[in-house]
Amino acid sequence: MTFRFRRWILLPVPLLLTTVCSAQVFVVGEKSATADIATDFTPTRVSLPSEPLSERGRRELVRNLEAEQGFAHRALPMGDGLSLEANGQIHPGAEEYKRMIFRKGESAAPGDRIVITSVMFKPDRIIMDLNGGPYAKHRFLRHVSFNDMPVVQPQTQLITGARVTLTFEGGVPEISAAEVKALLVPVLDFGVKTSGAAYAETLPTPLKDAIATHDVLVGMNHRMVLAALGAPESKVREHEGSDPDAPRYEEWIYGHVPQTVRFIRFQGDRVSQVKIAAMGKPIEIHNADETEGLMPDPEVREIALGDKQSGDENSAARVAPPSLRKPGEPEPANAEKKVQLPQQKSDAKPNPTTAQTAPPTLNQ
Repeated sequence: MTFRFRRWILLPVPLLLTTVCSAQVFVVGEKSATADIATDFTPTRVSLPSEPLSERGRRELVRNLEAEQGFAHRALPMGDGLSLEANGQIHPGAEEYKRMIFRKGESAAPGDRIVITSVMFKPDRIIMDLNGGPYAKHRFLRHVSFNDMPVVQPQTQLITGARVTLTFEGGVPEISAAEVKALLVPVLDFGVKTSGAAYAETLPTPLKDAIATHDVLVGMNHRMVLAALGAPESKVREHEGSDPDAPRYEEWIYGHVPQTVRFIRFQGDRVSQVKIAAMGKPIEIHNADETEGLMPDPEVREIALGDKQSGDENSAARVAPPSLRKPGEPEPANAEKKVQLPQQKSDAKPNPTTAQTAPPTLNQ
């Protein structure tokens, strides 16, 4: 049998109270936790069209906004409670905004990178999910199972996304992706230079100014046109005239009726013709080179095929073929030479065709 003894130390009551009361206690409340969250807000002033959003415009917004990356201008709360009026105020207000971040948590801090992962539309608003959105995918199917097998596997990754709702008074207008980004400036910043903008900075001033004003000059290359107007809505490849042996050209088409339509024709990598068709105006045709002296010289590569001939001017500049012989070592007598093809004489007569004998047969 084993006995265990414990020591009990009895402290006087005043000493015990003094020890307990001298401990430091830190209390973190809503005001102290959200004191450094900026709530300053300046409404935007973006002119909006009056026409309602069309199906084509809706598809263009989805194509140009989804997977677009930017940076958070302010702390974004998790969840879907953040709403922004077009050229108006942000909801909720300053105090409720801080309270939302304190209760739900912060999805992105100021300066953090964000990605638009989903774009949805309602009659008077555009709903954008950031960094995956505030809800798990298939959240209703997670409660369904067949034969004790769940339809959707449980998600182990935490949901830390946010949602921003951009509202419009009177309905969503025929707005472009660039205008949506301008309206989101109080919350998100898409001012990071794209590859096209960075490429335009390296060009001469006339070309850079033309790209900045979304203008195409005759003589530009494909990359400059993409930097100025983006990807075309359609492309056409045809021959010059009706002759199938004529050189081919490629034409990029921007816009659709009743808007201004531009036809950009390429010959190789250069713009050879620009047609501008506007409603109520005659068609403008530009086919004279407008980039003379501004375009960089194209790279030229010279490729030589076959063996070196004796009359070649650059025979001294040719590099000898690789060899296993040492420098100065003579070539062996049985070395392989260049293959000489036999030359057929012009007066040679063809050989008479030999008579073919019939195959032997077995006669009974």
